[in-house]
Amino acid sequence: QRQLVESGGGLVQAGGSLSLSCAASGRTVTNYAMGWFRQAPGKEREFVASVSWSGITTYYADAVKGRFTISRDNAKKTVYLQMNSLKLEDTAVYYCAAGATTAVGALAYDYWGQGIQVTVSS
Repeated sequence: QRQLVESGGGLVQAGGSLSLSCAASGRTVTNYAMGWFRQAPGKEREFVASVSWSGITTYYADAVKGRFTISRDNAKKTVYLQMNSLKLEDTAVYYCAAGATTAVGALAYDYWGQGIQVTVSS
């Protein structure tokens, strides 16, 4: 059974930075693409970023492009999301997910973490 556990969330002031991690346990996820999604209160879950199994190919939502960086370390079975220049609108529960492709749609991902809160204050 694959399990994804996010960490690193919390409260940060606007303009600050946070780094999220997603550690995988159970069967290996090294052959899976990994993605980060987020869901703000009253809104649908939205794509944030994804990375191919090799780590070479990455995709970003326009809202975070240039501010967020996704990366992975397959030896550690961990994917990261470095978030810089955080804005109030980045406040959400962030989820990591594993899937067959680096798709932007949530349905393409088979395994999900439980989510972690990121709150950006003014």
